[in-house]
Amino acid sequence: MPDLLTLNDRQGTYPKSYYAATAPEMPGYGALDGDVECDVCVIGAGYCGLSAALHLAEAGFSVRLIDAQRVGWGASGRNGGQLGTGQRVDQQTLEKMVGSDHARQLWDVAQGSKALVKSLVSKHSIDCDLKPGIVYTDHKRRFVDETKAYVEHLNRVYGYEEISFLDRQQTMDAVGTDVYFGGSLDWGAGHLHPLNFALGLARAAADSGAKIHENTRALEVKYGKKPRVLTESGTVTSDHVLFACNGYLGALQPEIAARVMPINSYIIATEPLGEARARSIIRDDVAVADSRFVVNYYRFSKDHRMLFGGRESYGYKYPDDIATAVKQRMLGIYPQLDDVKVDYYWGGTLGITLNRMPHFARLAPNALTASGFSGHGLGMATYSGYLMAEAVKGDAAGFDVMEKVPTHRFPGGTALRQPLLILAMLYYALRDRF
Repeated sequence: MPDLLTLNDRQGTYPKSYYAATAPEMPGYGALDGDVECDVCVIGAGYCGLSAALHLAEAGFSVRLIDAQRVGWGASGRNGGQLGTGQRVDQQTLEKMVGSDHARQLWDVAQGSKALVKSLVSKHSIDCDLKPGIVYTDHKRRFVDETKAYVEHLNRVYGYEEISFLDRQQTMDAVGTDVYFGGSLDWGAGHLHPLNFALGLARAAADSGAKIHENTRALEVKYGKKPRVLTESGTVTSDHVLFACNGYLGALQPEIAARVMPINSYIIATEPLGEARARSIIRDDVAVADSRFVVNYYRFSKDHRMLFGGRESYGYKYPDDIATAVKQRMLGIYPQLDDVKVDYYWGGTLGITLNRMPHFARLAPNALTASGFSGHGLGMATYSGYLMAEAVKGDAAGFDVMEKVPTHRFPGGTALRQPLLILAMLYYALRDRF
């Protein structure tokens, strides 16, 4: 397994993304220097780890948050910025998977995740361009009736009235293309600048007393009454240790790695198109995600650039043709953008599970993990950090709701994950096309 922390990126350096180019000045947090003790050690400074550190520090715990790279350096600072409703798996599937009562609890958790993101942005004055709305589009005609039935199910069973069905003409009007057959519009969902959100969480955590250490790679965790996290530059001894590593876990914790597989996704940012042209494409300035397994996801930035993500990837090394390949996917939906230049392109690694539900686990009585958000991490990773913090504080009810969801080991263990990834992506890419 290659070292994903360094395979495609330079140590201590953010990728050359649109997000990094438009983020505020980032002074950085010093690496760990020597041996320290604290109440809680959090490994990973993405949304999950930052949220855990923030909520624990606010409750008076002494916290050390360590990351092998920079705050928000991984998927938390590179993703499509979409804050979706529900879990990664739809409620009807969850009802069959875990029963209606547990599915209702999972819905409530997911609703809480959106509310938490919005409240953190407001409470801590995080300037991250938070806007409402996501359109979910059907790229196959046979999906339209399923979408309509699902919207009605959310309206009727869950009392969720912020989502509405779109017929083909309404979808064309909303997203400025005729390639889709229908969809839904969810005003309870939203989108934002993901790196700025992560940096805002870091600032809030530090202001609350959490000690953040960048460029501090966890090498080994020794469990016990007082877990010890060994790093390249010192040791953190604590009462609790929280794993928040997602796709960049590597070989640090085999039990997590057996159930969470890293995959790559890619995004381009075009040159600014101007407000009029942007609104001619996405009328209401919402985000869009389509029904492909290899999802196309896109929206406009504050300065009216198309931010378009997608394409399948058959290995962990970033391909040389990110800009060309992702633009071709964009032109398949918006051929009228053929004249538009690509100013930025980048890749990132996320963590997925077999059933696309997050993997929550107690690795020891004082060691917790949450990861495998499967492309649905903006809200759920942030809320997962909160749930781990609540468990440390003594209220594990929310953590237990998520831990009860079954997650399974990938066949063949970590040695076969990349071959399985290649086969799966080939299969689903063909299924999406035909």
